Amino acid sequence: MHADLLFTGGPVLTPEGRTATTVAVTGDRITAVGDAELRELAGPRTEVVDLAGRLLLPGFQDAHVHPVPAGLELAQCDLTGTATAEEAVAVVRAYADAHPEREWILGGGWSMEAFAGGTPTKELLDAVVPDRPVYLPNRDHHGAWVNSRALELAGIGRDTPDPADGRIERDASGAPAGTLQEGAMRLVGRLTPPATAADRLTALLHAQRHLHALGITAWQDALVGDFLGMDDPAQAYLTAARDGSLTARVVGALWWDRERGIEQLPELVERRAAFSHGRFRAGTVKLMLDGVAENHTAALLDPYLDRCGCATANRGKSFIDPARLPSYVTELEAHGFQCHFHALGDRAVRDALDAIEAARAAGGPRDTRPHLAHLQVVHPDDVPRFARLGATANIQPLWAAHEPQMDELTIPFLGPERAAWQYPFGALLRSGARLAAGSDWPVSSPDPLQGIHVAVNRVEPGGSGPVFLPGERLSLGDALTAYTAGSAYVNHLDDGGRVAAGALADLVVLDRDPFSEPTETLAATTVALTYVGGERVFAAE
Repeated sequence: MHADLLFTGGPVLTPEGRTATTVAVTGDRITAVGDAELRELAGPRTEVVDLAGRLLLPGFQDAHVHPVPAGLELAQCDLTGTATAEEAVAVVRAYADAHPEREWILGGGWSMEAFAGGTPTKELLDAVVPDRPVYLPNRDHHGAWVNSRALELAGIGRDTPDPADGRIERDASGAPAGTLQEGAMRLVGRLTPPATAADRLTALLHAQRHLHALGITAWQDALVGDFLGMDDPAQAYLTAARDGSLTARVVGALWWDRERGIEQLPELVERRAAFSHGRFRAGTVKLMLDGVAENHTAALLDPYLDRCGCATANRGKSFIDPARLPSYVTELEAHGFQCHFHALGDRAVRDALDAIEAARAAGGPRDTRPHLAHLQVVHPDDVPRFARLGATANIQPLWAAHEPQMDELTIPFLGPERAAWQYPFGALLRSGARLAAGSDWPVSSPDPLQGIHVAVNRVEPGGSGPVFLPGERLSLGDALTAYTAGSAYVNHLDDGGRVAAGALADLVVLDRDPFSEPTETLAATTVALTYVGGERVFAAE
């Protein structure tokens, strides 16, 4: 039989390595992998793709991403890439001037290192938007920059207490300074006008085009629900899955409301049934255990240090009671849910592993494939537990490099010992842990090749500074596996993530063979072609 699609003339990355040069596809499946002998499968209607020495590999899969918020932010006041307070304020001014009809100025994407102490002030916004409320989450969505009008509408003043799961940054007089951390974001975020259903669908499809252009054929949406004013993308996914416009394969991680307990389980079961359709499956639950290190809300076993290197009383925040977490995870696994943990500090990582261990003891091994995302600080004693418990390490490689947010807002407050425990990709892999990889977009770039560059070099793309913990570097092959087979595993796409006969024809052609070039040039690699189920969804111009 003739193939519908034939790739030939270049290296093919199979589970055994670059061991083939030709791949045949019929329908949505790979039907043969081999060498020049497969060219006889080309018939009069076969599309033949000349690889011309370029690498063919499985489609990338992002194991932790937020496409709909990213798509919405791109259409709003987008502060991504602004490097200074002056640049950020100029973007806000230009956006506000261009949109006088907007009741609120919304968007986000600013970086903490652009502002002293990582906390911008309301006065900066008041100077350019004095008459309308402004609400701008930062790039990691763990803090928001607001102006005086927004604080006024929310009733936030000098006497407003901090919520249990957040913090209102204050000036020397005790008045709100203009930055809201973690749960305090909700005080203003709940007032912002929600995006329409049409807005959310447009954002999803815009984000999907962008992700396909980066070679991404599948992903796990790490927050499907309502959280701190963010829009629930569930209906957008269902609409796109039903009308066929969802070309990617997507797993949705249903949001675990951290202010409630096990009583929400029946609702999650109902949402799983209601929203799973076609290429969208809502069989995962997202449990956000802590915050981030830069604002000192990541949960640590030992306290943060102050600027003088002395221990403080702050060990971060546990957003879900660690004493109850094991019972929650046990019940979720008993109902067939995968647990997707946000676990950034070493205490949060240990709490997640303890909960998985309790669930295993209560119900025995289940094929639920729990995974822990972010893993900034992991105590060495917990590294071998991943493999032992079957917990996947879901890494965001772009963060594992020296940059201002790391060097100025993190390392000094962790101290040298804990700073050396950050993003232990190599140690996890050597211990037998399975690695998956993602971006957390819009927190950071969704480009897998940028992330792979950092995973392999532990230096930012284009950077020439010191290597960040060189012992934790991955080989190129291991980094690619994390972004393909590893993420396919956590997404339960067992017939994807590899180039092999019978596998899904979710494939990517790069513009070169990165194995034949120095690793320092990895970030220059781009995507030439992307296919999902044998259908081309992106071609570079």
